[in-house]
Amino acid sequence: MATFTKPENLNGTELINELKIAGIAVEGLPIDDGEGNLIININAKDESKAKDIVKAHNGTVVAPEPTVADKLASVGLNLDDLKAALGI
Repeated sequence: MATFTKPENLNGTELINELKIAGIAVEGLPIDDGEGNLIININAKDESKAKDIVKAHNGTVVAPEPTVADKLASVGLNLDDLKAALGI
């Protein structure tokens, strides 16, 4: 576990992807301790490299637009179910 200063615009999913692209293995999601710190479960040897990535992180604060598949899944359906119901 490593503790960093929480970025102003944090998007945990994006941050994890940025760390993974840099070759840093991350277990679980980052934890916001409510005191301005971000705790990330990474190997101690990657801490200095991760510090620069976390500091530079500027996450998207707007949720991405859901896809058709996402919308169908929200009501318990998938594309195959929809096609079958429409006879396609």
